[in-house]
Amino acid sequence: MRGEILAAAGRLLAELGGEDGLTIRGVARAVGIAPASIYQHFSDRAELVRGLLDHEYARLRDSMRAAEESLGETDVVGRVRAQIHAYCGFAMENPGHYRLMLANGASRPDPDARAEGPLLDVIDRLAAGFERCVEAGHPLRVTPGRAAAVVFVGAHGRVALFHSVLHRTGAELVEPFVDELVSLVFA
Repeated sequence: MRGEILAAAGRLLAELGGEDGLTIRGVARAVGIAPASIYQHFSDRAELVRGLLDHEYARLRDSMRAAEESLGETDVVGRVRAQIHAYCGFAMENPGHYRLMLANGASRPDPDARAEGPLLDVIDRLAAGFERCVEAGHPLRVTPGRAAAVVFVGAHGRVALFHSVLHRTGAELVEPFVDELVSLVFA
């Protein structure tokens, strides 16, 4: 039942374009259960949103992993490109989910500690990919972590433009832009 609740919440998030209108009652209606039934799985709306966030990050991770694994292990640069293409595709196809994920993607309970969270896990995945590129003889202009951050931030900015200023036009320009970003970090 938890999976059905999260799937319904995800559909509502897509319809609403964000989490603001997401309610326990609305999710219950979408699942076809009484609102009280949701409380067996989530104590309140905040916990439902956290569960949805985890669910969506799992979908994104699976998408990035599948894209990466669709290429041979020796195509390390192609695998990095595939990961960032999957990230951009997910973000462009799921604007409400993307906004939720960005708004809740990282935390730093201790100001001296490294921030953590699923959004940073995405950057770490990219950094690991760039590290494999270096190991395979593809030198970078910057460290693998910096390369991942540059590519991620650039891709995020391009997707944000797609959603806002460009009013969801220019999708065909995102992939070549991201490919150029990836190329720029190599020496």
